[in-house]
Amino acid sequence: MKTVMTQTTMLILCAAMAAAQTPADTGYTATVRSSWNSVKRYVAASAEKMPAEHYGFKPAPEVRSFGELIGHLANEHYLLCSPLKGEPNPMAKVDFEKTTAKADLVKAINDSNAYCDAAYGAMKDDPKAVAPMSETRRDTPFRTMLLNVTHDNEHYGNLITYLRMKGIVPPSSTPTR
Repeated sequence: MKTVMTQTTMLILCAAMAAAQTPADTGYTATVRSSWNSVKRYVAASAEKMPAEHYGFKPAPEVRSFGELIGHLANEHYLLCSPLKGEPNPMAKVDFEKTTAKADLVKAINDSNAYCDAAYGAMKDDPKAVAPMSETRRDTPFRTMLLNVTHDNEHYGNLITYLRMKGIVPPSSTPTR
């Protein structure tokens, strides 16, 4: 019995030591990646929550409709994440802002989120993250990631207002029970 307890204790200690040696996802890219993961969920959940009949809703004539905001964010995801991936924008000839159907816009935002996920997932805390992307593009990958998160948060604020005007509780205020 004592041998089994000793072996079990050793196994637990070895597993704990191995886990302690596994680097956690920390650092400046992990921080912006965490922010990305939050805002992308809120935007996608907003797209789901808004009824289809309100996708054309504008609180004022001179602003984008709810659907246009979702399309705008999808456009921007491809625009900002394609250089992070080192490739041309695969949706350069598509303007999701002109899409009107809820199902198409929900798909567009989810697909664009997945596209950016790959770019965010590949980014590590190393000199490449804070070096200019090219001689002609002086932005750094880290700054581009941060710009994308900031842009999404700004427009999530718009989406919150649109949802509340329609009597819908936004995702960030919805209880998680």
